[in-house]
Amino acid sequence: MDEHMDGAPSAAASVLDHVPMRNEDGEIRHEFVEEIARAIEAGDSAALRACVAELHEADLGDLIGALEPDDRVRLVELTGRDFDFSALNEVDESVREEILDELLPETVAEGVRELESDDAVELLETLDEAEQEEILEKLPMRERVALERSLLYPENSAGRRMQTEFIAVPQDFTVGQAIDYMRETPDLPDRFYEIYVVDKDQHWQGAISLDVLLRARRPVALAELTDEDRRRVSVLEDQEEVARMFGKYNLVAAPVLDTQDRLVGVITVDDVVDVIEEEADEDLKALGGVTSDEELSDTVFTIARARFNWLLVNLATAFLASSVLGLFEGQLEKMVALAVLAPIVASQGGNAATQTMTVAVRALATRELGSSNAWRVVMREGLVGLVNGLAFAVITGIAAVAWFKIPGLGIVIGLAIICNLVAGALGGILIPMALERVRADPAVASGTFVTTVTDVVGFFSFLGIATLWFGLR
Repeated sequence: MDEHMDGAPSAAASVLDHVPMRNEDGEIRHEFVEEIARAIEAGDSAALRACVAELHEADLGDLIGALEPDDRVRLVELTGRDFDFSALNEVDESVREEILDELLPETVAEGVRELESDDAVELLETLDEAEQEEILEKLPMRERVALERSLLYPENSAGRRMQTEFIAVPQDFTVGQAIDYMRETPDLPDRFYEIYVVDKDQHWQGAISLDVLLRARRPVALAELTDEDRRRVSVLEDQEEVARMFGKYNLVAAPVLDTQDRLVGVITVDDVVDVIEEEADEDLKALGGVTSDEELSDTVFTIARARFNWLLVNLATAFLASSVLGLFEGQLEKMVALAVLAPIVASQGGNAATQTMTVAVRALATRELGSSNAWRVVMREGLVGLVNGLAFAVITGIAAVAWFKIPGLGIVIGLAIICNLVAGALGGILIPMALERVRADPAVASGTFVTTVTDVVGFFSFLGIATLWFGLR
């Protein structure tokens, strides 16, 4: 008799039992990936279904990312209905697009039907309109209309992030009626934290937390428990503003209203965590001059093309900084020490500016820095630059004298260090603030401009002071 018929563990179960998916550092094991790849090559659908059934969507996403491109599509096809399509939201966008492009629209539509609306929208929004339409037309009319409406909202808006599954009850219900309604309704959200009270036209009237509802007696009218001042968001509100509101008011859920104050969805804290991660990732990449949509799985040509334009801008500003050195060509020929030490002055100013700029960009993003405290923060950063400038003027001056045995050189480089660290500190905060004022993204453009400022000021101050001090022409 076949061992599977005897209830013996399947091949997939033995993989998970004897080859843990992750090592002690939380990284996916190469041996585990190899076992899954062999099962895919052998077409062992039963083993793969058993494996997929035991994996969390995040773990399944990591497994997909670790597999070879051809094996990823085969994994989805071999596991069929047991494959959790929400795992595709856990992989790089380019990987997700590759998989969806290879799958039949019917297969994708079947997987989308099993997802909560916010996960389904996240999956579909990476596709072009023609592909979206091809998949949506395979769905039942009610589900299709709900997804199409969500996809019409602006990208990065609350309307895109919300899930359209929520619990709304009439305002004349009692506690007992609300509880009975939830017990008897089959299509409730998988996870919810509060119920919402609406009128006959679906206009939002207020919210009731589950803990408040369950502590009340059955005959109590919901009107007595309804919180009419509960924080809510508009479908058009930016997702970053929504995340900020969740953090400020310690929310776990918030109703989403359309422009007529009708309840159309809900955003929960797990969605907000994703937003925070995405925004932090975007800001971090922008500070390095990398586009927000660059992924580790992108091809060499795609990455090179995306980075080229910003490197070209950097090259232009580098020529600008180098032109300052050209103004002092004669002085550099007469005193080689100036050419050796000039990059040190520029580098120290650049590092100081980067420190200030990082704090400033983050403070602007979180609204901690604004017109009410701008002057105080600018003055503080300027004083920080002055204090560090004085300290490093002494250190660098002593090192320069010990190196080149020219006493006056220590004073010259010390004064230049002070100038450039103050300039770097002020540039690091004033440039992001100016970019914010003109509606440009401070994270994207600040780095190049700030570095140019510190290079120009560093070279000019050092070589200019040296020219005056040593009488060079």
